[in-house]
Amino acid sequence: MYTETERCVRAVQSKDARFDGWFFTAVLTTRIYCRPSCPVVPPKPENMTFYPSAAACQQAGFRACKRCRPDTSPGSPEWNQRADLVARAMRLIADGVVDREGVPGLAARLGYSTRQVERQLLAELGAGPLALARAQRAQTARILIETTALPMADIAFAAGFSAIRTFNDTVREVYALAPGELRTRAAKRTAPDTPDTPGSLSLRLPFRAPLNPDNLFGHLAATAVPGVEEWRDGAYRRTLRLPYGHGVVALTPRPDHIACRLTLSDLRDLTVAISRCRRLLDLDADPVAIDDQLRTDPLLAPLVDKAPGRRVPRTVDEAEFAVRAVLGQQVSTAAARTHAARLVTAHGEPVDDTEGGLTHLFPTPGALAALDPGTLAMPRTRRTTFTTLVNQLADGSLRLGVEHDWSETRALLLALPGFGPWTVDVIAMRGLGDPDAFLPTDLGIRRAAQELGLPATPAALTARAAAWRPWRAYAVQYLWATDSHPINFLPV
Repeated sequence: MYTETERCVRAVQSKDARFDGWFFTAVLTTRIYCRPSCPVVPPKPENMTFYPSAAACQQAGFRACKRCRPDTSPGSPEWNQRADLVARAMRLIADGVVDREGVPGLAARLGYSTRQVERQLLAELGAGPLALARAQRAQTARILIETTALPMADIAFAAGFSAIRTFNDTVREVYALAPGELRTRAAKRTAPDTPDTPGSLSLRLPFRAPLNPDNLFGHLAATAVPGVEEWRDGAYRRTLRLPYGHGVVALTPRPDHIACRLTLSDLRDLTVAISRCRRLLDLDADPVAIDDQLRTDPLLAPLVDKAPGRRVPRTVDEAEFAVRAVLGQQVSTAAARTHAARLVTAHGEPVDDTEGGLTHLFPTPGALAALDPGTLAMPRTRRTTFTTLVNQLADGSLRLGVEHDWSETRALLLALPGFGPWTVDVIAMRGLGDPDAFLPTDLGIRRAAQELGLPATPAALTARAAAWRPWRAYAVQYLWATDSHPINFLPV
């Protein structure tokens, strides 16, 4: 979009927050870059230029605006609605792969050469993987500077910088303030949503309005696995398995943001934890574009108008979700939770939770592959499905990370015994993040279709749903909302 100058100028002049994260406005006279909704008086159009990423702005010599704080914008929705090379690379960079494995590791995961990855990212985003990772490190550093009392040396290490000098120079270059000045300014602003406990961080996760929290948090709470997840004091809480350690997160819906409180065993995992929580809650979606498309169907329009801004509840761990999808085959939500809780107690790793009732990390595929299949309280055919899945996840023959192509992964899943279209599409929708995944055979969807006057048979409903593409996963959320199932309501 950043190449459509007239459209970008109109968005900046109207301070339209819907475009925050889609592009960034760089002001030639001040050498500052802003989000489109920046509250200051817009510059003259001839003094504006537009970039597709904060990293591109920084690479061109612009610094971040101190008023609108453009690095706190929601992420571009492009990276979660596409499965091409650039989108998959951006999801991996957000997950910290460049910091942990370097650009060669990024390229290897994507199956391309380093040169190909750099060329495509530069062409679409105006910055290569190192510049994009550097911008992300700067943002992580700012969060730690402003929300903790950690020494600056510890912050530099946690944010991924190799040296204190590099940390100081980057912060000054990006924010035009020294790290100590950032901390002083932050101390004068509003206190966090929730008082911090020792070792915890409180921050705000932005999103594009509107956001309807009912199905999003209702689904997570209703399907929560005891020990791993819980709903407590108005927050969804869960344990996180992270590259350097583990964590506990509490996510609370607010009118204009999600309050996030993180407790991490290793602060180097902060960037990854934030990225996975945003993905879990689908916070980078563009609800206006999605809802406008779904409203074109006169039978869906009343559902959208009644409660706009529904998101797709996703996952923080794709392998975990695939296992849970198999446990949920042809059983009730309560039975699926019971099965999962038994596995967690027997094979999960214990963790301490001083604020609630979380006790374990969800078991790894390796731990589940080592268990005795005879101890699984499920039919023999589902036991085969379960053991085949965890064995392939454990030995690496099946991978479900954010870097993988959705179509190829679907084909691999369909080849597994006991994996039909419903299981594959549930994993595609909530595990892989495919915004167009659809569940025409789902009982709840078929009941909703019949109630609304939509075609009831899977083939006919799929044909009708072609007009909803590429947002059929969001249509699923609106159709499910016609039911009185607990997944559609915030717990009280």
